[in-house]
Amino acid sequence: MNDAEYQLLARAAATCHMSIAGFLARSALDAAHDLGRTAADIAGEREMLHELFALRRHLGQLGNNLNQVAKALNSGADASQAEAVLAAVQRAARRVDAFTQHHLDNRTAG
Repeated sequence: MNDAEYQLLARAAATCHMSIAGFLARSALDAAHDLGRTAADIAGEREMLHELFALRRHLGQLGNNLNQVAKALNSGADASQAEAVLAAVQRAARRVDAFTQHHLDNRTAG
């Protein structure tokens, strides 16, 4: 647990007029009594992380492709793949936007 997480727990415990240990015990018991929700929260977080890492890999690949196009254009060569690379960048941007909006919608609905 980092300092920010500890401070978050300390504030939550104080708000509930509980010790940190009591707050953690109560939270753990609440989670244990509602395993369906707890599992869903964990699964949702895993999905989010999986998608973020996939997006990161994809954007890295696009960056490499875009660098190749720029190198070709700067050397005076024909960059016939330029339009395809730019279209892929636009699709990736829409994917990031959709992911972000989905995540924000789920946070406000939950």
